[in-house]
Amino acid sequence: MSAYRLKPDAPLDVREILRDLKNYRPRRRGWTWRKPAPGLQMNEFTYRDCSEPLKRSVPLPPAHHFGNIDPQPGPVITTEIASGRFEDDIRRMRMAAHHGADHIMVIRTAGQSHFDGLIEGTPQGVGGVPITRKQVRAQRKALDMIEDEVGRPINYHSYVSGVAGPEIAVLFAEEGVNGAHQDPQYNVIYRNINMVRSFVDACESKTVMAWAEMAQIDGAHNANATAREAWKVMPELMVQHAVNARFSLGCGMPRDLICLSTVPPSAAPAPCVYTDLPYAVALRELFSGFRMRAQMNTKYIQSSVREATVTHVMNMLISKLTSADIQSTITPDEGRNVPWHIYNMEACDTARQTLVGLDGLMEMVELKGEGYLRDKARELKERAVLFMEELLESGGYFKGVEAGHFVDSGLYPQRNGDGIVRSIQGGIGAGSVIRREADYLAPVTAHYGYNNIAQYGLKEGEDPARLIGGCTFQNPELIQYIDELDETDNAALRMEQSEPFRQPGGEWIRPEMEWLGDGVVMLTMFFPSETKIAEAAALETARRMNLTDPEIISREVMHPVDGTRIELKAKVPFQMKISELVIPQDPEVFSDEELRRVFSQKPMTVVCGTVGEDEHSVGLREIIDIKHGGIEKYGIKVHYLGTSVPPEKLVNAAVELGAGAILASAIISHDNVHYKNITLIDRLAREMGVRDRLVFLAGGTQVTPELAREAGADEGFGRGTRGAHVATALARLRKTT
Repeated sequence: MSAYRLKPDAPLDVREILRDLKNYRPRRRGWTWRKPAPGLQMNEFTYRDCSEPLKRSVPLPPAHHFGNIDPQPGPVITTEIASGRFEDDIRRMRMAAHHGADHIMVIRTAGQSHFDGLIEGTPQGVGGVPITRKQVRAQRKALDMIEDEVGRPINYHSYVSGVAGPEIAVLFAEEGVNGAHQDPQYNVIYRNINMVRSFVDACESKTVMAWAEMAQIDGAHNANATAREAWKVMPELMVQHAVNARFSLGCGMPRDLICLSTVPPSAAPAPCVYTDLPYAVALRELFSGFRMRAQMNTKYIQSSVREATVTHVMNMLISKLTSADIQSTITPDEGRNVPWHIYNMEACDTARQTLVGLDGLMEMVELKGEGYLRDKARELKERAVLFMEELLESGGYFKGVEAGHFVDSGLYPQRNGDGIVRSIQGGIGAGSVIRREADYLAPVTAHYGYNNIAQYGLKEGEDPARLIGGCTFQNPELIQYIDELDETDNAALRMEQSEPFRQPGGEWIRPEMEWLGDGVVMLTMFFPSETKIAEAAALETARRMNLTDPEIISREVMHPVDGTRIELKAKVPFQMKISELVIPQDPEVFSDEELRRVFSQKPMTVVCGTVGEDEHSVGLREIIDIKHGGIEKYGIKVHYLGTSVPPEKLVNAAVELGAGAILASAIISHDNVHYKNITLIDRLAREMGVRDRLVFLAGGTQVTPELAREAGADEGFGRGTRGAHVATALARLRKTT
């Protein structure tokens, strides 16, 4: 086996992941839930609903104010990563794990539901990744290493459905896949696979998944996206959940690995919490003991990142008020059809930030025990029970599908006659189910239904695979591993084409969106016009910037005629040599001991304030105040003049107090007023003949060191500046003046 291991300070090397795959074996099978950590202490905070923290992660952006803590919420967090090129997705999986994801879902390539068998090699996918042994094995191998790096098990997941469902289930069990979608109704209603074939295949698939201890997620949520008015199909959704959950129990799946894929069926501007919370309560009351996988609503999602984030947060409020064992994180890519994987990370951050921010909520609030919430939840359960009773009376599930009872847009018992209709004689795989002979024997470990082992002297409950010395579940060396079949469509060729961009060791770099080094960038623009003019102007802007293949991926009307926001993707027509980049070096910062020594030996007085008509004070106070670790702690004497300080007053104060330095804070940047004030301070100091003896430092969130120096300051400081940075500059610059 390869000795390759991930290094925290080095890029993931996909070439090493693909090396010696033939001999890779998954380290475990089965799903893993997070370990609760009630009473978790981090920094000065106590958490009530969180899970064990990670060994290594990327904290949320505000975390630097709180000691860079990264508490992890209780639910497993899902992200979906599947660009069509599995080798490029592996790096994104590492990123996702560091952003809190421990459920990595891989979407199948379009049309794979209708492949009647497994495929091999690594062809490029469309709308997802072709699920093959090599692809699964490589990504599971990578996740084994990634989970060592972050210190938490990561669940790997895809789809056990379509006409090759049992074969896929066996593949997943062999290769250490931890969870999968499996719901025969998904095949029937949404993929037009013959209902008899689908349910027979599901028996085998669920039995294999149960042996592998895989978590199962159902497909009922698809009705939300398919119904004309999703909030009306809530009773049907519960019936779909019930059919698959009861079927799964009958196939031997444990209740706590059967997950209902729940989706709040409405979205703002509808009164979504008022509509969706009773449904969430009804589900959890009706399906006690089953797991809940909470997914955000995608039926009404548009292409706006802001809108998707708000929907996500609203949906997670419902998760927190009820429960969620798995919290899914769908991104605005659903509405753009653009797999921009940075949004996977942002969606994971949204889940972390929301759920941790709501930590302990249910210790302070409770759902009312009477009134609208309980009455509506009871009504929904009653409608679902009546729906199920009618289904049974009409002859069962198959008859109900033939009658178009599913994804009918009416609120049961209303019927609008627009349900999806399937025939028991029709669909993909019709007529392909064959009755077993009386002496049928399958010498395999996990197998559903009648299996005549007695004729070979085995007792009930004994493993039929003993008859052949063990199947692939016991003896992985029996697995036939095929590396590649297609000479023109495989990972090796794709990686060869992008090798100059591949790290470590790559010579070139280029921005990317979907695939390594694809050169795609996104631009955000605003035009004071109606939408059509804005779109045309955006495309022309991209062309004049020498970008190629520009496409509009989002537009938002700010006013019907006075304003449109455009997001556009396009390709840059160049690549950059890494060795020729001008990479800024981190500034050297003196130690606290050195700074105290310097200013003890030669004391210094500074005057400071926020200049111009600027009322911001927090940033400057953090630079100067001793309680924030500011420059006062090094013995520097500070005269703070406050906010909205005229530049003249700042320079005059420096002269009157015999100061050695001026610190000017400039936050507001409209019309470059921050740089104009920096220039004015420099000019006034020169006119007064004191510039040569003053150190002049300027800082603010929009200040860049280069432009501050060009404007007349000795040094500039932007975001992330600390007191030690400023004190070091004062010590250095005074030595040279």
